[in-house]
Amino acid sequence: MRSSLAASPTAAAARRKRGGDEEDIDITPMIDVTFLLLIFFLVSSVPDQQTAIELPDALHGKAVSQLESIVFTIGEAGVGSAPVYAADGRVPEAQLSEDPEERAGQVRDAIGKGLRENKTSVVIKADRGVPYREVAKLISDASQTEGVRLHLAVLDNE
Repeated sequence: MRSSLAASPTAAAARRKRGGDEEDIDITPMIDVTFLLLIFFLVSSVPDQQTAIELPDALHGKAVSQLESIVFTIGEAGVGSAPVYAADGRVPEAQLSEDPEERAGQVRDAIGKGLRENKTSVVIKADRGVPYREVAKLISDASQTEGVRLHLAVLDNE
């Protein structure tokens, strides 16, 4: 008798454990379906093209006329250094030397010529991929001449 009484609580506990496993719901397929629906709606939805976003004006910036400015353009960096042009664009005749000392002299000469034409602003344009060190070199060269204001711009190539 004792052996049957001792076995019965263990058997009941085993039945409860097995019954507890059957009560758990596997939600993995539900999560998979949810993510598939999410992906479907993201891919198949069309954004509203009629809604334009109005960006606010810059608080401290103002437009600079490029016609009344001395313009330097820095191209994408090559192996040694980025090409610098003393013009708006990449005209091969306007490319400055890669030698730092010679380039500094060419920058000073271009700014001096612009000052004689009453151009007191210097606009430095750079492509998106130009490292800051290349822009800083040109800023340093341009800031050696007194009486000019520096303006930076970024070209966004598509």
